[in-house]
Amino acid sequence: MATKIRLQRHGRKGYAFYHIVIADSRAPRDGKFIERIGYYNPNTNPATIDLKFDRALYWLQVGAQPTDTAKNILSSQGVLLKKHLLGGVKKGAFTEADAETKFQDWLDTKQKSVKSEVSKLLENERATTKAKLDVEKASNKARAEALSTKRAAAAVAAAKAAATEIAEIEGTTEVEELEAPAIEPETPAVEPEAPVVEPEVPVAEPEAPATEPETPVVE
Repeated sequence: MATKIRLQRHGRKGYAFYHIVIADSRAPRDGKFIERIGYYNPNTNPATIDLKFDRALYWLQVGAQPTDTAKNILSSQGVLLKKHLLGGVKKGAFTEADAETKFQDWLDTKQKSVKSEVSKLLENERATTKAKLDVEKASNKARAEALSTKRAAAAVAAAKAAATEIAEIEGTTEVEELEAPAIEPETPAVEPEAPVVEPEVPVAEPEAPATEPETPVVE
């Protein structure tokens, strides 16, 4: 039975991750498989790979054919190199100890390279975050200054409006005082005084002259 080492898709739309499986070459891509030997998540930076090294090496040695993507993953993990070194040992090109030393040297170099890459990515991420933070701070500062200017302008406008309103009120009062017709105080109507009637003094009739009694004439 021809076997393949390939990826089986999982996850949701826009966030796919893959199982590394050993499957019959005639089986559908996401169908039944013989064995799952690892996990691959390309959504992280760097990509996350969890591989059963010995099982992957075993299946390569028994003739399983990896797909292109699976081959790149196995190469990055050193499985193909280990298979090649073991083939050299079988041919007598070098001893198993030499093969192990060569593989360990490659693995150390690979780990240093991965650490350097991760460090560089982290540094770039920090720089990007700092740049975004600086831009945000500058934006917030500019927004605060604009808001302060706007508030100051609004305060000045309000003060001017209040002063104008007060001036208009005062001006209106002055005009009213100037233009208002002079109203003379009303003179209370004085009723004509009743003529003074002096009491009539009774006119005394002249007294008749006193008549002396006639003296008889004595002859």
